[in-house]
Amino acid sequence: MYESAVQNLIDELGRLPGVGPKSAQRIAFYILNAESSEMAKLTDAIARVKKTVSFCEICGNVSETKLCAICRDEQRDPAVLCVVEESKDVVAVERTRSFTGRYHVLGGSINPMAGIGPEQLRIRELVARLSDERITELILAMDPNLEGEATATYLSRLLVPIGIRVSRLASGLPVGGDLEYADEITLGRALEGRRIISEGTRAEAANPAEDFEAALEAETEAKEQQAAAEQAAKGPRARWSGSMFDDLDSEDAATSSPAEGQAELAAAAAFEAEEAGEGMRSEELRDAYEAKLEELKKTPLRTVAPELPPIPGKTYVNPWT
Repeated sequence: MYESAVQNLIDELGRLPGVGPKSAQRIAFYILNAESSEMAKLTDAIARVKKTVSFCEICGNVSETKLCAICRDEQRDPAVLCVVEESKDVVAVERTRSFTGRYHVLGGSINPMAGIGPEQLRIRELVARLSDERITELILAMDPNLEGEATATYLSRLLVPIGIRVSRLASGLPVGGDLEYADEITLGRALEGRRIISEGTRAEAANPAEDFEAALEAETEAKEQQAAAEQAAKGPRARWSGSMFDDLDSEDAATSSPAEGQAELAAAAAFEAEEAGEGMRSEELRDAYEAKLEELKKTPLRTVAPELPPIPGKTYVNPWT
């Protein structure tokens, strides 16, 4: 514990949002060690903000006048209204330079744990603004958390019956992020909010497997046609089909003499005759083997009786006879 004045300053700084005990302590000692002129500027800035800055009477944004600069700008599109939670969200949307409509600041989000309900927000003022017939679309730009989801759901159910177009900001993957580290909700919303790059030209949805098979068949047919065209350009092959010489190329056939061709024909015929003879001999051996086997099956089984020495005084009976 510090002296009462120092501890009181730390306690008051710790009540600020986002400032913990350690941060409050560092800020307090910075104030103690800073020059008096610097602290005077800080206190003057705080006093001036509290004295001159208020909230816009129409949208609820911070302003030093009754109407903020955006509500006073006649170049803004009055037909589109963007609903945000805090004034800092207005600055964030304005930095994108993509929105030219107007804003409505709720002043927070629905949070039952903190005791904040729809009555504590500027929802009644929003409904009153929607009575203007010029507003045709309402954009809900809530924070992507539980409180923001609750607020957006409440507003959508409240405002849809009015007949005004209600939309929400798309939530998706951050630029530079990895897909594997995205949570399920973010990835699911990115899929739901995907944008079409090309509508396609096919009237009906085709089967990718059938398309692949058709492409493969077309490619095979094209290769066969190309091979046939090349073979036709080379001329007919001077070989016979079904022989051991079928794999020889046409150049060897063109350079061979008629005598060599006759010799090759004779050799091929002799080889085929030898193969046929071996086949016949194998068939004869197999028939002879099967006949011998049938003969053995028909012959009764004969067992040779063993010769055993007779036992004195005993009559030997051969069980095998």
